[in-house]
Amino acid sequence: MDILTALASAAFGSTVYLTALSTVDWLNRMGPKAKVIGLVATGVVLCAVVGLIAVAGKGVVVGFIVGAVLTPPVHRILQRRGRVTNS
Repeated sequence: MDILTALASAAFGSTVYLTALSTVDWLNRMGPKAKVIGLVATGVVLCAVVGLIAVAGKGVVVGFIVGAVLTPPVHRILQRRGRVTNS
């Protein structure tokens, strides 16, 4: 497994997570019909991305999973830290 491939995939997994999170936050402010259509479209895109990652090599899959798993806790910690310093 190439370490640079795994690191690049981890960064990509992190980016996909943050993009999906901000998209869902934005869709939550929309009307019910637009929200449902947007969530379905977001789900289809995420399935396509995961499918493409699954077809790729082992290093890509491992890196993508590591990036997607580590990003949520780090994102929450950074948001909490930002709220504390702004208070």
